[in-house]
Amino acid sequence: MAHRLVHTLVAVSLSAALLAGCAQTPAKPQASLYDRLGGKEAITAVVDTLSANVAADARVNQRFANANIKRFKAQMVDLLCEASGGPCKYKGMDMKTAHTGMKISEAEFMAVAENASKTLDSFKVPAAEKAEVMNLLASMRDDIVNR
Repeated sequence: MAHRLVHTLVAVSLSAALLAGCAQTPAKPQASLYDRLGGKEAITAVVDTLSANVAADARVNQRFANANIKRFKAQMVDLLCEASGGPCKYKGMDMKTAHTGMKISEAEFMAVAENASKTLDSFKVPAAEKAEVMNLLASMRDDIVNR
């Protein structure tokens, strides 16, 4: 009887140890997109290059001909910084208000998106992070196009 009790206790102890070993440790929270992109410095570099690429693109450069490019870039950095989980605070107008009356076409929006994609590629942004940035931009489409 005592022998059986010892076997039972050993079996229960081993089972408990196995279950404890199999218990999942809490997953580390994934770093924010902001951190995975490289922070504000990296976002600023991407926005600078994107602005130059858009300025060189005949499909859309007239849209920016009279813009305050310095202000535009600063606001774009803050927008992307905040939207990607960074510490920045975007203080500009919401996208709908900012683009109302501009009548930006789908083709123009897609041209800027194409420039954004190529810019991210030029910085060798990994596919997952690139997709997240492009999804952020795509989420603004309805507030920008045909307003």
